[in-house]
Amino acid sequence: MNGDLSGKTVLITGASRGIGAETARAFAAAGAKVALVARSSDAIADLAGEIGPQAVAIPCDIARYWEVSKAVEACTKAHGGLDILVNNAGVIEPVAHLAEADPDRWGEVIDINLKGVFHGMRAALPGMLAAGGGTVLTIGSGAAHGPVEGWSHYCASKAGALMLTKMLHNEYGDQGIRAISLSPGTVATQMQREIKASGINPVSQLDWSDHIPPEWVAKALLWMCGAAADDYLGGEVSLRDEGVRRAVGVA
Repeated sequence: MNGDLSGKTVLITGASRGIGAETARAFAAAGAKVALVARSSDAIADLAGEIGPQAVAIPCDIARYWEVSKAVEACTKAHGGLDILVNNAGVIEPVAHLAEADPDRWGEVIDINLKGVFHGMRAALPGMLAAGGGTVLTIGSGAAHGPVEGWSHYCASKAGALMLTKMLHNEYGDQGIRAISLSPGTVATQMQREIKASGINPVSQLDWSDHIPPEWVAKALLWMCGAAADDYLGGEVSLRDEGVRRAVGVA
């Protein structure tokens, strides 16, 4: 449940707040060296200062492949390698119906939520394959499996990201690459505040107490790095599942 990751290096995208920040804390507490990647340079610098010498802050826009490639290079230079990639960065604004959606902003969500996941995988894979393997964990969503009003960009991007996890397993699972998606359910983060403010669909009507804390997601990701999660390789772990919650230790 609280696996020992001493000697391992993890790169976390969207590490400035919410799930990403809690994941950085959890992995560091488990002994890992962590690379904090986000556009918010001040926030990740503060978090790196909080965690200590085993953390490095790397400002990066994951929508740009060259920046992600440089971030992986910086992580490898600082920590000596890259064992675990956590594709966490994601956005949901602007929530809008298809007929009113701004095409440019719709595309920006795809750039972050879908292309950003591909960029992370593409940048990390050569080093992981050369080292004999690695783990790639991606934050998914129930939105990958069904339409949610006002979320065409988010549903499409999460469905695509889940397929990238399946592709990664299909192409490199026999070469030591462990690829798993995590569908956490609704989590008490800034994204849920944005969803609440939109008022468009049933998710926006949920009470704050209905959401799980981001610490639960961090614990699940830590659990997914161990052999206990191998049954989910190439697929998705759902934190709505009571059996999974018991295994993770958050039931």
